[in-house]
Amino acid sequence: MPVSRRGLLAGTAVAGAALAIPGTASAAGAITTTSAKIGPGDARYQDLVLRGQNRRFVAKPDYARVIQSSEDAVAAVQDAVRSGKRIAVRGGGHCFEDFVDSSDIEVLLDMSTYDAVTWDPQYRAFSIGAGAILETVYKELFFGWGLTVPGGGCLGVGVGGHFAGGGYGPLSRKYGSVVDHLYGVEIVVVDARGRARSVVATRDNEHRDLWWAHTGGGGGNFGVVTRYLMRTNGSSGRSPAESLPKAPAALRSSVLLYDWKTTTQAGFLRTVRNWFDFFEQHNTADSPYATLYAPFILTHSSAGQFLLSTQIDAAAPNAAELMKAFNAAMVAGVDPKPQVIDVGEGAFLHTTMERSIGETATPGRGKYKAGYLKKGYTDEQILAMYRGLTDTTYTGPTSSVLLIPYGGKVNTVPSDATAAAQRDVVAKMVLSASWDTAADDGKNLAWARKVYADIYRDTGGVPAPNAINAGSYINYPDVDLADPAYNKSGVPWHDLYYLGNYPRLQQIKSKWDPRNVFHHKLSIEPS
Repeated sequence: MPVSRRGLLAGTAVAGAALAIPGTASAAGAITTTSAKIGPGDARYQDLVLRGQNRRFVAKPDYARVIQSSEDAVAAVQDAVRSGKRIAVRGGGHCFEDFVDSSDIEVLLDMSTYDAVTWDPQYRAFSIGAGAILETVYKELFFGWGLTVPGGGCLGVGVGGHFAGGGYGPLSRKYGSVVDHLYGVEIVVVDARGRARSVVATRDNEHRDLWWAHTGGGGGNFGVVTRYLMRTNGSSGRSPAESLPKAPAALRSSVLLYDWKTTTQAGFLRTVRNWFDFFEQHNTADSPYATLYAPFILTHSSAGQFLLSTQIDAAAPNAAELMKAFNAAMVAGVDPKPQVIDVGEGAFLHTTMERSIGETATPGRGKYKAGYLKKGYTDEQILAMYRGLTDTTYTGPTSSVLLIPYGGKVNTVPSDATAAAQRDVVAKMVLSASWDTAADDGKNLAWARKVYADIYRDTGGVPAPNAINAGSYINYPDVDLADPAYNKSGVPWHDLYYLGNYPRLQQIKSKWDPRNVFHHKLSIEPS
C-alpha cells in the first residue's frame, strides 16, 4: 500500500509500504491559467481553495490568482494592498496550521504553476520557482546535472515554505540544512507607502538582511517569494556542476519492523534508547555514518506495528557493514527482536522516490507538534511516549511519534549565521494525530496535546531550551505554543522557534514589511 505524507508523519507505514512507495505529481500541476481573479463562480475556484493538505482548515477567499511570473505577483499584491484585502500565498499546500486556509484570508495567491528549475547565469545559481514541489526539484536537478539539495522526504511539499523555514531531509546530516545552499531570493515586498515591488536579495548584495531572513525565518512573513536562487555556501558558481551537492549514485536501505503485541514497556525503552544513543555517538559531520538516515516511525499501538526505516549512501566506505552494525546496535538488548528486512541497494532517484512520502488525493485532518533535541530524551520522557502510544482509551492507527536524525553537517554552522538557529542538535521529534472527520476533532486534539505535555512535563509542556531541548521547528508550526493554556514554560513561542535570532528578524520585518501586510498566527512581529 502506498504511503502518503499523512501516512508517514502519522505513522501508518508498514514494511511493505516502506518498500513500494509510488512517485507523484503536484495536485495542481495540470492547472493552466492567467493571473486573472478566480472567484467562487469560476470552475477553478474549488480546486484552488481545496489544495491544502490539512482539511481541518478550508479557506473561502474572495478570489484566487494563479501566479506565473514575478510581474503577476507584483500586480496581484499591489491590487490586494490597494483594496485592503488580506493576502495568503500557497505553494505545495502542506502548512500544518491555518496560515493559508484561514477564515479571514481574502486573496489567495497560488504559486503551483510557477515551478521552473533552471540555471541562472546572471546570479551563477540555480533558479527554482517558488511553486515547485520537491519531486520536481529532485528530478530536474538530478537528471539535468546529477545534483541534489538536502531537502525533505515529502514529494508534494512546495519549496516556497520548505526552503524559507530551514528545510531538511535525508541528506542533511551530510550536506546541512537546505538554507546552507540558499544564495538568494526574488521576492515581492510592500513598502510603507503601500507600493509593491520585486527585489532580489542575496547573501552578498545590499539586501543581505532580507536574504538572511529567508534562511529559516519561515514563510508568509516578509513578502511573496517568487524564486529561490540555490548555490552552496562557499561555491563560486563558476559552473552548474560545482554549485550544489552531487547526488549519490545509489542508496542501500533496510527496515526494522516491530510488533506492538510483543513490545513491553522495558523493550520500548531499550529500543528508543538504542536509537538516541547511536545518533548521539555518531553526530559529527565527518562520521562514517554521515549519510545514514533512519527515521523511527512510532505508530500508536492500534496500528499493530511500528518501524525503523534506514538508508545510507551505497558508495560510503563499507556501507553494507555500516548498515549491518547500525541494525545490530538498534536491536541490542531488545527481546524479542524486530524483523530485519534488508532491502538492498537501489539507484538513487528511484530509491528516493520509493522511500519518499507520496501525495494523497484525499487528505485528512491533523494536528502536529514538534521539538528539537540536543541529546536523547530522559527515560521518563521515553516512557511518556510509550504511555501515549499505548493508550487504550484512544484509537489512532494513523497517529504517531516520529523521531528523525539530524545534526551532522548542520551543526557546523554558527547559530546566527542563518535565521535557522538550532545548530547544536541531534534529532527532531514530530508528534502527529491524524483522522478523517470533524466529529473526531476533539478526541484527537486532546490526545496530541496530552502526550506532548507529558513528554515536556518538566519544562512547562513545551520544548523550552535546556540541556536536552532546543525549541521547535517553524516548518512544523503549532499555534498551541503561543497559548498559555498549553505553553506554561514562560518562554514565548518566538523564542522556541528562533532562539536568539528573533530580535534581528523583527528588525528585518519592520524594514521590509512595515505595514505588516504579510502575517499569520505565528508570524514575526515588527520590532
